[in-house]
Amino acid sequence: MAVAGVYKRVLPCPPAVDFSSQEGKVLFTEALSEGCMNGFFKLISTFQTQAEPAYCGLSTLTVVLNALSVDPGRKWKGPWRWFDESMLDCCEPLENVKKYGITFSKVTCLAQCAGASVQAFRANQGSLDIFRSCVETCAFSDDRHLVVSYDRRILKQTGTGHFSPLGGYHRQKDMALILDVARFKYPPHWVPLSLLWEAINTTDEATGKLRGFMIIYKRERPTCFLFTLSCKDERWRAMCKYLLEKIPQLLKSTEFTSVEQVIHTVFGSLPADVASFVKWIVEVKPASDGPVKKVDRDETERILYKGKVLQQLRETRAASLITKWMEKNCVNSTLTESLQTAIWQACCQGAAAFTGTSCMSKITCSSKDVKEANMTSNEGPGEAVVMSSRVLVDGCEQVINALVPKVPSSSDVGRSCHCCLEEDSFHPTTRDLLAVLLLALPMSTWEEIQDPDVHSEICRILSRDELPHELQVEVEHLLEQAILVSKSCSEEI
Repeated sequence: MAVAGVYKRVLPCPPAVDFSSQEGKVLFTEALSEGCMNGFFKLISTFQTQAEPAYCGLSTLTVVLNALSVDPGRKWKGPWRWFDESMLDCCEPLENVKKYGITFSKVTCLAQCAGASVQAFRANQGSLDIFRSCVETCAFSDDRHLVVSYDRRILKQTGTGHFSPLGGYHRQKDMALILDVARFKYPPHWVPLSLLWEAINTTDEATGKLRGFMIIYKRERPTCFLFTLSCKDERWRAMCKYLLEKIPQLLKSTEFTSVEQVIHTVFGSLPADVASFVKWIVEVKPASDGPVKKVDRDETERILYKGKVLQQLRETRAASLITKWMEKNCVNSTLTESLQTAIWQACCQGAAAFTGTSCMSKITCSSKDVKEANMTSNEGPGEAVVMSSRVLVDGCEQVINALVPKVPSSSDVGRSCHCCLEEDSFHPTTRDLLAVLLLALPMSTWEEIQDPDVHSEICRILSRDELPHELQVEVEHLLEQAILVSKSCSEEI
């Protein structure tokens, strides 16, 4: 027997004012004349309804990122690069979001991972006056958007926690326009700003933390990152706690006479494989005519840029220290690190995103074909490797292409230990993941080292000030992610 379900909800008015009502239209017209609706037009141009009942955070972020014209750097469908909810999975598996929703910290983390800049405020970090000032600033701007996390019950609406962007502000009436992404439930509506702040200043039962608001804006330069932190593996909390809390304790309780001893102490007892926490970003795209034959200019530029970052990383003293430590201690490569395995996993994930399939068990790899292609850019010649996998999705075959930067192996990397990782001439490996993680640790980490000479040397080696610009941006990006991930970790432990 068919179930009728629920068709929309009646918007409680008051306290809300329906955007499409006569009063709502007057408020819009007056706010527009005051210049407080500048952000509305870009938001409404990319506005969408959340695809799942618990996707309010993902949908809100998708709308804002597209309104800011943030380039995701990967294809959505066909030749188009465009943010979709299915692409926002670096900080929390989509299956979990679908079941339980997403926390304030995770939305902040996702926005940053996606390439935007974020200023996040918990309710206890602000006040009604600060909130009003931020709302007004964003309302006057078309390149900064404000997202609120609030409790619907304060607005006499059904449900509990919810995310949505604000589309405008009426100064005289002190009312904000909520562009509710749950359009199947409530239409866009105006609410008193003081009441919205009251709804924000509530506790999220899932975390025990206060809700809040965030300002999201585009970075000054386009993003093109080689590495990212991942919270998909269940061990990410243990890794996060070890890196930010345990390491300083170990450094304080140990006497060091060399930086090599410091490296051994830091990485000798990692609670999980580094590859489960630090990921290298593989660009994938569906191949409409079989394995790749050509690569467009944007893809070429991004891949060559990533290759440049990888080369710069391998030339650092940090990478040299990691190499010596791995060889001395016979650190083995992980099974998941082989290029074929990494590409297969990336292609399977890409196939799932392109087809909207959430169950990875429905996806299998039927064959792997490696194709090499020379690439050039305005900065000079370069190379990349293009790898193709034939993937079966629900029995239907797709060809997925993966683009990998090609970088010559560093000449100073020894091969004295047979059980050490035998590095490929291209694609990041364990050594690279450990090196970039070492560079991304907060400099305050090393303050507990007692020996002044060792402390001075480790700080000099890991100083980000002397890094090449491209690598410096990469490392600072990981540091920002680590700070956001640590906040998320603290609210979930």
